Amino acid sequence: MDLEQGTVSFQTPSFQVALVKSSQTVVALHPKAEPAFDFTPGDRLKVRSSNGMYHLGDLNLRIREGQSGQWKSFSTATQRKPVQTLAAKGTVLAAADLANTLPADIPLNVKRFWQSEQGQLVLRFELTNRTTEAVEIGALGIPMIFNNILEGKDLVQAHAQSVMYDPYIGRDAGYLQVTRLNGRDSSLLVLPYGHTPFEAYNPLNDDPTPRGITFEGFYEWMVYSKAYAENEWEKADPWNQPTSIILKPGETKSYGVRFVLGGTPENIEEELLQNNRPVAVGIPGYVLPQDVNGKLFINYKSKVQSIKMEPEGALVISPAASVKNGWKAYAIQGKKWGRARLTIQYEDGLVQTVHYKITKPEKEIVADYGNFLTTKQWFEKEGDPFGRSPSVISYDNEKKQQVLEDKRVWIAGLSDEAGAGSWLGAIMKQSVLPDKTEVDKLQRFVDETLWGGIQVTEGPNKFGVRKSLFYYEPDSMPAGTYNIPANLKVWSLWPKKEAYSLGRSYNYPHVAAAHWVLYRLARNHKGLVTAQPWNWYLSNAYETAMAMVREAPYYAEFGQMEGTIFYMVLKDLKAEGMNEMASTLEAAMKKRAIHWASLPYPFGSEMPWDSTGQEEVYIWSLFFGYEDKADVTLNAVLAYMPTIPHWAYNGNARRYWDFLYAGGLPRVERMIHHYGSGLNAIPVLTAYRRQPDNIYLLRVGYGGVLGTLSNITEDGFAPVAFHSYPSTLHNDNYSGDYGSGFFGYAVNSATYLVQHPDFGWLGFGGNVSVKNKKVEVQPTTAGRSAVFIAPAGLWVSLQAGKMKKITYNQSSGQVKITLDAADTFTPRAFLTIEQPAGVKEGTVYSLRTKASKQRGGYEIALSNKETEVIIDRQKK
Repeated sequence: MDLEQGTVSFQTPSFQVALVKSSQTVVALHPKAEPAFDFTPGDRLKVRSSNGMYHLGDLNLRIREGQSGQWKSFSTATQRKPVQTLAAKGTVLAAADLANTLPADIPLNVKRFWQSEQGQLVLRFELTNRTTEAVEIGALGIPMIFNNILEGKDLVQAHAQSVMYDPYIGRDAGYLQVTRLNGRDSSLLVLPYGHTPFEAYNPLNDDPTPRGITFEGFYEWMVYSKAYAENEWEKADPWNQPTSIILKPGETKSYGVRFVLGGTPENIEEELLQNNRPVAVGIPGYVLPQDVNGKLFINYKSKVQSIKMEPEGALVISPAASVKNGWKAYAIQGKKWGRARLTIQYEDGLVQTVHYKITKPEKEIVADYGNFLTTKQWFEKEGDPFGRSPSVISYDNEKKQQVLEDKRVWIAGLSDEAGAGSWLGAIMKQSVLPDKTEVDKLQRFVDETLWGGIQVTEGPNKFGVRKSLFYYEPDSMPAGTYNIPANLKVWSLWPKKEAYSLGRSYNYPHVAAAHWVLYRLARNHKGLVTAQPWNWYLSNAYETAMAMVREAPYYAEFGQMEGTIFYMVLKDLKAEGMNEMASTLEAAMKKRAIHWASLPYPFGSEMPWDSTGQEEVYIWSLFFGYEDKADVTLNAVLAYMPTIPHWAYNGNARRYWDFLYAGGLPRVERMIHHYGSGLNAIPVLTAYRRQPDNIYLLRVGYGGVLGTLSNITEDGFAPVAFHSYPSTLHNDNYSGDYGSGFFGYAVNSATYLVQHPDFGWLGFGGNVSVKNKKVEVQPTTAGRSAVFIAPAGLWVSLQAGKMKKITYNQSSGQVKITLDAADTFTPRAFLTIEQPAGVKEGTVYSLRTKASKQRGGYEIALSNKETEVIIDRQKK
């Protein structure tokens, strides 16, 4: 790219734009309202000016003459040469013939136009078949180059200068949303111009910009993808049907995108409506358990002509009662497990796809998951040299075998996220859906392997947590211990000293969670946990938290994934009257929160940028009254956790490097529902319960909750994540660190009853029916243990017992909850009542049903029949 010719600049009502003169690709895209900010990586122009590096304004094609034979690839980025400037007339701001920067044998004339149409910036390409034969375009990609390179930036710089972007791969209704890292300033929407469907989203891995933990890579908006589907993507099941187009001799086709400034991520749908784009809203989202009565709401100026489903019979969809403000409502029910696609044909010719994942009912998914972990992943081997028996160990679902060694030692070592993930998931499963056989196995794991193996049990470092039980020391171990070559030299093959280090704080929440779950089960159930008394487990959870700040002080300065567990331990210490421990723990946590309050962006990590510390930072900032930091943290989460009509991206918190550290297919790649989805749902749903009128928060958070379950297979295997590359589009084969995400599911799992201003009464995690002034919801969550009634601002949760039905009286505000009958291990229910949004209109809710008040809640005797609990509101 010849930079010596300088740049050319122009303006639209929203943007100041600068192009490299020689290539007419974008070097700067500044919003006029904030001219110091650039949506593109223009600050790296010099280091990114070589051949092969993509810029906004480039074009990729795969073409063949006729309709058979080999596809040939062409790109304006491969061999840069100055383009031929064309006259700019009318709405055209800059134009060029791209022949000079394309190979001479390309059968098309390609022209590019930068235009201002109705005040919006447009990038348009004009393709003309200049031959005497028909030409098939099997791939047409428009590189989407925005400033997501975080290399060399601290958190303040990254949040001021950088963006993340996510696709809605929805054909004609598709779009790309580009959000600022701070989640507050203007977002950018890339919308189709003319007929430019968003058929596929392809990583530009041939761009030599180094990818890694500070750069996810660039992608292209693919209009056609047949040529890829026949080659690199042959083994994958694409999101949309791959297509191509035939250009007759002399025929011209035009393709383009327009750039629209919007508000914050929350305003994107409103911006789409204002730009006459179809908007789809799925309730409770696009992961649809088979026992859930889902709803789909569509808003578009043209009428729906037809709706087609693929595979046939995967879904049942039917028109529902009309709703307000131009929305069309549909009832939707999942029938067949797996991916499903709705194709909506509008009368004006526009085609939209909405992507679903149909799952088993939540209870069945969670039961399958627990069973898989405690059978297929249950490791018991007398004399294991690393002391890992008994345990729930990592698993390779492709080989159908346990992972007993890996060059990333932690994966086979029962600690770190990728090693602890499986046993953590197995234990958190018991907090949702306890099973006596599984609990018995997990008590053994805690007593025999965690306590004294993963966790130090004596001496000055007592309660410290090791980084890995598995280690690599071939010289000090018997011959045949390892299959890993003795001459392999990689940093991740830790020797025993490194593996036994206590200095990684991120390992401590897993252990604290294990103790806490067994405390809860022992305290609130009869005969379910028998190995130790309940206070032993709660004390150990407390000691683990204190050991973290003592033994791992550096990383403990950061928010921890699953760090919410420390808040939950604190609440239980207070409820149990264990005041000295509670005071000590609270003081230790406050020191951390004070440190975070001093930082502009208080969610650092062991990585330069991360999406994991936000969870705990938000919870403690809220608890200690640092509301401004809680807001900063929540907005950052919303910037990388979108709501999009696609199960893979809806509620999917950004993560793109953990396949390297926890996966079986190690590469840098946008991960689909890695553990960030479940964990980041914690702050988002906590915020929603404080702001029950903001249903956007509920949609995002619930997308993360159900997204966590979406990748579990029919037989119960849970992978580290799903691969988003169009060449793959399937689960990773390693179990990895999935358990951290299931922690998020377990603590978030609840039913939400809301009244939407346009859509009426809705249930998230439950099926709703309305009769007169009574609204009834039947929970569909696995645990059926919590409900939030938004109009009342009422949060009711159970530590023991199950909710069968909840009825809300709109007139009186009264709430009736029907509880399941007692079972062998649950003779009593334990219920708590909170009003996280504050007391509305001076009214408080209290339990009318006879119960024993203790530990900040109510103990309710159950019988062999269902029990009805009544909660009334009254003036304070």
